[in-house]
Formats: sequence, structure tokens, C-alpha cells
Amino acid sequence: MLAEFELYESVEKIGIKLITENRRTFKPVCANVDFYSGFLYTMLGIPEELFTPIFAISRISGWSAHRLEELVNKGKIIRPAYKYVGHHREYIPMEERVKES
Repeated sequence: MLAEFELYESVEKIGIKLITENRRTFKPVCANVDFYSGFLYTMLGIPEELFTPIFAISRISGWSAHRLEELVNKGKIIRPAYKYVGHHREYIPMEERVKES
């Protein structure tokens, strides 16, 4: 199992690098939580034919909500704008941070 997990980690790292380079984006890219789901299901002894139903069950409420939203809003799914109201702080590397007692 360790070798398989290391394979997943390698694919994730390479994928992130390739996506960042090909999209020319500087926003962080992370693997979707479902990237590791099949590996976890295998470790739990769940039969492979149940992977897709488990995936679907976990999302049915979101899919239903999107469909209802489309019906109510004449085919549109609304994504509200947001405005950050917090205070920006400069990043301090871990090794330079002062521990609070």
C-alpha cells in the first residue's frame, strides 16, 4: 500500500506542476479530494463496483440543489461575488515566527 500511496503523491506533484506550467497560472492548484478516494476505498476493502455509487451518493444533494437553482433562476446557477473584509498580513516563514506562550 505504501508504494501505491507514493505513486499517488508523485502523480499529484507532477500534475500540479504541469497544470501550473500549461495554464500559466500562479494560483495554487491542489488535487481534488476525490483523487485519493479510490485508494482509500481500496484500503477499507470496499469493492471497486461500489466506488461510483459512493461518489454519487455523496454529491446527490449538491447536484439536486444546482438543478433546483437552475429551475428557479431560468437556467442560471448564481455564484455571488465576495469581498474580503479581513486584514492582510505579510507572510512569515514558520522558522521565523515567534512562539506565543
